Order: sequence, then structure tokens, then C-alpha cells
Amino acid sequence: MDQLALLFVLLVGAVVSVPVGERLRLPAPVLVTLLGILLALLDFVPNVEIPPELILPLLLPPLLYAAVRRTSWRQFTANVRPILLLAVALVFVTMLCVAAVAHAIVPGLPVAAAFALGALVAPPDPVAATAVAGQLGLPRRLVSILEGEGLFNDVTAIVLYHVAIAAAVTGSFSPWRAGLDLVLSAVVALAVGTALGWAANRMLGLLEDPTLQIGLTLLVPYAAYVLAEQLQGSGVLAVLITALFLSEYAADADDVMTRLAGHTFWNIVDTLVTGVAFGLIGLELHNAVRTAAGRWADMLGWAGAVVGVVVAVRLLYLLPATWLTKRLHARRDHDEDIPTSWRETVIMWWSGMRGVASVALALAVPLTTDTGAAFPDRDEIVFIAFGVIMVTLVAQGLTLPWLVRLLGVRADTEREEAFEKELAVRAARAAKRRLREIEAVEELPDELSEQMLRRAVEIGVRISPEVGEEERREAHEQRVARLKRVRRLHGELLSAARHEVLAARSEPGADPEVVDRVLRHLDVRSLR
Repeated sequence: MDQLALLFVLLVGAVVSVPVGERLRLPAPVLVTLLGILLALLDFVPNVEIPPELILPLLLPPLLYAAVRRTSWRQFTANVRPILLLAVALVFVTMLCVAAVAHAIVPGLPVAAAFALGALVAPPDPVAATAVAGQLGLPRRLVSILEGEGLFNDVTAIVLYHVAIAAAVTGSFSPWRAGLDLVLSAVVALAVGTALGWAANRMLGLLEDPTLQIGLTLLVPYAAYVLAEQLQGSGVLAVLITALFLSEYAADADDVMTRLAGHTFWNIVDTLVTGVAFGLIGLELHNAVRTAAGRWADMLGWAGAVVGVVVAVRLLYLLPATWLTKRLHARRDHDEDIPTSWRETVIMWWSGMRGVASVALALAVPLTTDTGAAFPDRDEIVFIAFGVIMVTLVAQGLTLPWLVRLLGVRADTEREEAFEKELAVRAARAAKRRLREIEAVEELPDELSEQMLRRAVEIGVRISPEVGEEERREAHEQRVARLKRVRRLHGELLSAARHEVLAARSEPGADPEVVDRVLRHLDVRSLR
């Protein structure tokens, strides 16, 4: 099996893992990781030969961009305090604790290398956390916190990692220089992300073709990452800023086709790239086994100790941090998402799985220092990192659904339904208000005006049937039943038309471009 065939297997596994995970109620990323582990155990499967320096630029930008599309700037600003506590403070605490333990138990491990290890295992993976949380029906506030933590903790950890690696490679460290690098990295990323978001928003307005608009959105996260990195900024933070900018300002309410096509496109990208990323995690078993050859007892002991530190620190930190956040929340009455019980805190703790970023950072550890000597204890760092990723991702990922059921944590469906009903009422009112504005400037026949008023009311009833009165609901149900029948019959007619047009494609003298244009017209009619 060559590298291309291996990539194809991972892509197929990514697609198949989604329905299999839904049926087994297991996270798809965990299943793809298990597939990677299985492939790594087969003799004919080659080692992955992707340059470490390309893993982060290739995988993280689209994954982060897809994740940001599910959130909003308002949600981020409302949850600044929980995000800072988790994404910044917890990463610092985890890095310090892991560095202290690793320096103490691994013979000869320098302090700078220990800090590099702490930084690369500190951030929980945003893709794994959101993918797992999204399938388990957790409360939306927990999903929001996990998304916010996952998106911003990579920024903190990657910057700290680069500072630690620079200290280990050069043999010198300046706290003031490190602090300045952190600030400059954030400032550069903020400037690049904002400027690129503004430019991309203007370009999206000039491109009227949905295909070109969606193609631009695929290029933008890569451009933000590469440009920020070239200017010594944080590429991850630049991608986040750009994506938040576009999600806030690039939305056109009337651009229906672009929105539907873009949603489908980014779901596909998210599924495939996630599958490849987590499949690569499993495939790294090859290198881990080779590294530990002859030293299994020591290596497993060190990895086990670091895993214990990572898991314990998260729990010991979340308990007081959650209590403090709830006290401040009650005192200031902020509109932020926080855990409301110890059960939700436990779920947050067990959702701290490591993944793509940790693997990429571990593989990106340099082979040598500036003096030409081998990077100190690189093999040990990579093995320990792999152990942390495997235990947290596979063990916690497989047991999280069971823990959610055991603790009885469920989504707040009543709140979601109430908000949906509120939006239905607002949508119907907006439609009726617009109808009155039209009637003020146009003379509509009474019959047409009454028909439009009914349709304005139906807009809200179709979103949430509870917003209508009982008689209106009954009338709506009758109309829906009739409409379903009409749509079924209309669908049969359109299907016959599509088959006839498609058959014409193979007829002598048929122009395939004309056939495709007519077929596209019928497809759009079918969507409507």
C-alpha cells in the first residue's frame, strides 16, 4: 500500500465513520482514530511521510474555519470570561504542571524541553470536543464553552510551544522577550485576521457566482494562516479572527443558494479533513512502537504519569473555576454560558480530549538544536505525547457517551423550543410588517392582500406550529397535508422531466452544456 492508497482509505473511513458512529452512538473522530490504529498494526501499511511542518498549515485552517461557522461573535463576547479561564489560564496551569512532573521523572530532560512537552499536550482538541459534544445532545451552553475553549486554547498552546522550542534550540530564554513575543504574535494575528476578513468580505460581494464565493472561503483560512505566520504572528488566531469577521459581516439574508451550497460544502470539508487528521493520529502508532523498543517499562511509566497529570489538573482546575464563574455570573448577571451543576462540570472535565494540534506539535519538534546536537529527549517527548493523545482521545471519547447517560445530562429542549417559537413570531411579524409597507405604496386587490397576509402568518406557523391559534393550526395542518401531496405529485413530474433531459445527453448531436443547463434549472425547481 502506498501513501496515496492510504489517504484514500482514510477518506473512505471518514465518510463511513459518520453513519456508523450515529448508529453505535460513538464519536466519529474516535472511530477514525481506531481505524488508523488498526492500519498501523498491519505490516503492509507504510509509515506516514508528511513533513511535520506541513501538518498544522494543511489541517488546522479548514477545521478551525468550519468550527467558527457554528458560532458567532456575540457568543464569543458573551463568554469571554469562561473562555479565558479555560483557553488561557488552564493551558498555562497544565503546561506548568506537566513540565514540572516530566522534568522530575524523565532523566536528563531539560526544563525548556519539558515546557515544550507541557505546551503540546495542554490544549484539548476543538474538533474532537465539538464533534463528540454535538452527537450526545448536551446542553447548548456546554457545547458553546467547549467550542470556545477548543478554538482559543490552540492559540495559547502553540505560541507557548514556540517559545519553549526556541529556548530549547538556542539554549537561552528571556521572560521579557517571551512576553513580548506573545503580545506581538497576538497583535499581528489580530491585524492580519481583521484586514483579510474585510478584504474577503468585499471580494465576496463582487463575486456573484456561488461557486466562486465558496471557493474563496476555502482559500481564505489558508491565506490568513500563512500570512500571519510569515509576519511572525499566530496563524491559528488569524484564522479565528478572519472567520469571526466573515460570520458577522458576510451574511446576506437573500443569498439562499450560496448559503445552502456553502453549508453542504463545509460539512463535506469538515468530515473529510477531520477523518484524515484523526486517522493520522492512529497511524502514528508505528513511530510510537519503534520509539519505545527496549524501554517499554520506563516509557509507559512516564506517559502514564503525564496522562494522570493532564486529566487530574483539568478536574482540579475546573471545580474552583466553575464555582468562581458561577459566583461572578450571579453577581453581575452576565449573559454567558456556564455549567449549572457539578454533573455538567464533570462532563466538561471528561471532554478534554487531545488530538490534531498535539500530534502536529509533537511531530514538529526539531531534530537538532542550533549547535547541531540532537534535540534533547525528542523520542521520549513524542512517545509521551502520543500516549496522552491515545488515552484521552480513545478512552475518554469511547466512555463519554456512557458518562453522559449515567449523569443524565441533557440538552435544554424547552429553552430551545421557546427560542424557536420566539423566532417564528418575529419572522411572521416581519413578514406582515413588510406587507403593510408594500400596501402603502402599491394598490393590491383585496383577494391578493388577504392571500399574502395568510402566507405571512404561515411563515411563523411552519417554523413553529404552536405560534398559531387552534383554528389556524388545524387549517395549517390541512394545508400542509395538501401541500405534501402536491409536492409529491410535482416531484414525480419533475423526476420524469429530469430523466428525459438526462437521457438526451447521450443522444447524437446533443450539446452536453445545454443539457446540463436545463438539468440545473430543473434541479433548482426541485429545491424550491
